[in-house]
Amino acid sequence: HNYEENIKECNQRFCMVLPLVDEDKPKCFLCHDTFDDYETLRKHQDTVHKDFFEYHEKKRGPAPGDVSIF
Repeated sequence: HNYEENIKECNQRFCMVLPLVDEDKPKCFLCHDTFDDYETLRKHQDTVHKDFFEYHEKKRGPAPGDVSIF
């Protein structure tokens, strides 16, 4: 296919290319909301997703290959 044929096929199938909006802003990996800075993201996660982080902090231990510095 050449370029013009691809465009015609895309229009017939109602294809859509979404722009990457706010790709430079921090994003919450749980709810995908974006924030202006990392401090606001941290406050969001500490309040809205508090249960998730508390649950996973309890189970957290050293990962295989972690090195302790004495």
